[in-house]
Amino acid sequence: MDTLVLRPFRLDDETEARAAHAELAHDHFDFLLEQRADGGPEESWAEYVERLEDQRHGRRLDPGFVPASFLAAEVGGTLVGRVSIRHELNDFLSTWGGHVGYGVRPAYRRRGHATAILRGSLGILAALGVEEALVTCDLDNAASEATIRACGGFPDPELPLVGVGPTVSAKKRFLVPTAT
Repeated sequence: MDTLVLRPFRLDDETEARAAHAELAHDHFDFLLEQRADGGPEESWAEYVERLEDQRHGRRLDPGFVPASFLAAEVGGTLVGRVSIRHELNDFLSTWGGHVGYGVRPAYRRRGHATAILRGSLGILAALGVEEALVTCDLDNAASEATIRACGGFPDPELPLVGVGPTVSAKKRFLVPTAT
């Protein structure tokens, strides 16, 4: 079995990444990072990849964004998923979004990819000095909860659940140690 690799998106990923975005739209999940927060013109794929690299290095961040690594999850040359690893948390992320947001394409689910994505993300956060990651999931997402727990996650004792917010449904909140 090929190993899952987390890596920055490349110029040659456009077709497959856009296909993944369309597939996950049925689950109300954005595979690709939203367009520019400033409402500017649509970006070319090259501009998009450059913006992701800037965000990873904390350069030219849109308002409300934090430094983050938005990475492709690849197995054997195929994009099976993606992850957004927030290097730090702002007020919104501290309540709703957490340090890690991941998704796996429907055809590649139930193969351990989500667990591999989360474990790889925890290693990246540990290298950034984050000792405990906040990871959230929808109330009815039993698969994501199982993934989080398999990686050592436990309910946030301070605020295990948050209700409906302005743009997000109710979430379960878990803390996950980043060191293995």
